[in-house]
Amino acid sequence: MRVAVLEAAIAELTETGYAALTVEGVARRAGVHKTTIYRNWKDADGLVADALAGRFSADIPIPDTGAVESDLRALARSLVATMTTRAGRALLVTVLSDAVRIPQLADVKRALFDDRFRRAEPVVTRAVERGELPADTDPAELLKALAAPIYFRLVFTGEPVDEATADQAVRVALAAAHAGVLSAGGPGAG
Repeated sequence: MRVAVLEAAIAELTETGYAALTVEGVARRAGVHKTTIYRNWKDADGLVADALAGRFSADIPIPDTGAVESDLRALARSLVATMTTRAGRALLVTVLSDAVRIPQLADVKRALFDDRFRRAEPVVTRAVERGELPADTDPAELLKALAAPIYFRLVFTGEPVDEATADQAVRVALAAAHAGVLSAGGPGAG
């Protein structure tokens, strides 16, 4: 039942947007009574926060190809593939537009990125161990540099986002890492 309700919440967000989402609509789509939802979530905000947390944490697998460039390319392309779907765009809009108003969504957004960085950290650690990146490369900073151009296009410019965008983001992130600006104690630190 829980999985069906969370999937129904994502489907409702995708089709109607956050503002039009109702517990009744989610219940109807999930094939449960709305009281079932209220027994498990106190309100629609909590349900949406839970659904988003589950969706975003599972969408992007962490690769281990044996080379930092192909690992980062797989990560970036996976991010592009996820965020350019209808559901990905709807979820992004929800997290960005309503996180200011709904503290639970702000917490979810923060937790989602923290989780992504934590799960992807081994990509950078392995690359450092193989001598592909400087020893003091900060994994979170490298991953932010990788994701930033993709999110910038998705959120601000509306430019096309595709595999070429992902590949360019990899080149930029690797150049920054090799230049030493993504180190824990590098420029701008402290």
